[in-house]
Amino acid sequence: MDKDSEERPILIAMKGHPGTGKSTLAYAIAKALKCPLIDKDHFRDATYPIQQALILTSPTTATKLLNDLSYEAMWRVISTQLSLGLSVVVDSPLSRRAHLDRLLEMASTERGARVVIIECKPGDEAEWRRRVESRGGDGGSGWHHKPSTWAEMERLLEGYDGCWDYDVGEVPKLVLDTTANVEIGEMVSKVIEFVNP
Repeated sequence: MDKDSEERPILIAMKGHPGTGKSTLAYAIAKALKCPLIDKDHFRDATYPIQQALILTSPTTATKLLNDLSYEAMWRVISTQLSLGLSVVVDSPLSRRAHLDRLLEMASTERGARVVIIECKPGDEAEWRRRVESRGGDGGSGWHHKPSTWAEMERLLEGYDGCWDYDVGEVPKLVLDTTANVEIGEMVSKVIEFVNP
């Protein structure tokens, strides 16, 4: 890696649907690189009590408002970490091009950070489905806003209305089958090699 690359922070943007193993991989990458992990779900989970209080007035409005608030809080934390010169792993679905554009804008503003995308794409739909549905049996701990049945996942995918598979332009992207029979350490090694060519 050249000297310029070493001084520029790296923003590793995870991409993937719930249940694909994205968060597990994000955690392992952040741990291996010893850099902050910024997980959108942490922000969203923190708003759950507010959602419960507002749910009687307008459930759809409350859910959208709190999801938007979660993203806004996450953007601010990312920006601060980049301004400190730290590389970060961002764990969010990255389901819309507007979210990638926001990350790219922050990266260019804050120390010219490099952005790479690590997409978790399950090759084994049965395994993916098993992971999603196993969340439904965990007593609801921490998964208030995520699909816990395959029917809920299908509704979520329909809601994306095809916007999920957008063109990322020249942003480097590594796609990993996170349902493959591969150790997490091997996947992390691939990511590190990709991030530091």
